[in-house]
Amino acid sequence: MTDIASTPVTTDLNIGSTDPLISPDDLAREVPGSARALEAIVRGRNEIAAVLRGEDKRLLVITGPCSIHDEQAGLEYASRLAELSERVRDQILIVMRVYFEKPRTVLGWKGMVYDPHLDGSFAIGEGLHRARGLLLKIAEMGIPTATEFLDPIVPQYLSDLVSWAAVGARTTESQTHRQMASGLSMPVGFKNTTAGSVKIAADAIQAAQAAQAFLGIDHQGRTAVIHTTGNASSHLVLRGSDDGPNYEAAAVASALETLRKANLEPRLIVDCSHMNAAKDHTREGGVFRDVLEQRLAGNDGIVGVMLESHLFEGSQPLGDGKSLKYGVSVTDACIGWDETETLITDAQRQLGAAQ
Repeated sequence: MTDIASTPVTTDLNIGSTDPLISPDDLAREVPGSARALEAIVRGRNEIAAVLRGEDKRLLVITGPCSIHDEQAGLEYASRLAELSERVRDQILIVMRVYFEKPRTVLGWKGMVYDPHLDGSFAIGEGLHRARGLLLKIAEMGIPTATEFLDPIVPQYLSDLVSWAAVGARTTESQTHRQMASGLSMPVGFKNTTAGSVKIAADAIQAAQAAQAFLGIDHQGRTAVIHTTGNASSHLVLRGSDDGPNYEAAAVASALETLRKANLEPRLIVDCSHMNAAKDHTREGGVFRDVLEQRLAGNDGIVGVMLESHLFEGSQPLGDGKSLKYGVSVTDACIGWDETETLITDAQRQLGAAQ
């Protein structure tokens, strides 16, 4: 007879605790999407998809903070963006970056979803609630939103309020994220890897466009087998690499050829920050103008650009999270609003003149 007291423990040896989490359905009931917001989200998805298919000739501009840590600053940015969007809407389709999850190379603040109090307390339930509330308020302004989905469970809580999603350079090669993207309801951009591989991103796009079956959670929070039909609006985002930028004409041409060889639509978005700007926000404007010149010269394979932009330029250390400057990033350094507005209005003028 086995002595239960002497039976080795083999599970949860490194688990400190587990906390129950609200189900996606229950959170959606607590923070429901309004008709106005849902109309803006669907319209944004449809317009972005039309740009990616080449049917809408406007330039897609995805701009906003590297990460959201202060809802009030995010709402002020969105308000300014809503006004700018109306002014340039004939030539430019604006989508706001509203990023709540930040991949960390080693350690660091992982974003509002995980640590909304900025103090390591990891109030994830509150983070999801606050993230959903902010997405809803921005959508009600008529602004489509963009985010990166890092944890494959998070989309069940937030994705109904998002118009564009990214899979980052660190996760493009992940089978889990390719499967996740195949079931998302909005266009998904795959970034080239940190080592610069466009081929791996093209592989990811092909996988995301195909039907998949995998383990996940349903809207009641139960473990389930998820069957997807594939995401036809998956596409490439160039963000530079550890070896340097890939926004120049030759690199863009090479990336478009890689897409053609994979029988994918030869259209892409260029991220003007990250390694394309050598992690220096003061270079973002130069990258943006170079990419715009390529577009004006006739390269319609470039359908969009991304900017990391906040109310004020630069970044600041998180510290204790209690003495932060308003409207300044706590993750990657961003360009300020004045430069953002100038870049976008100048681009609208040049695109309009070229029509």
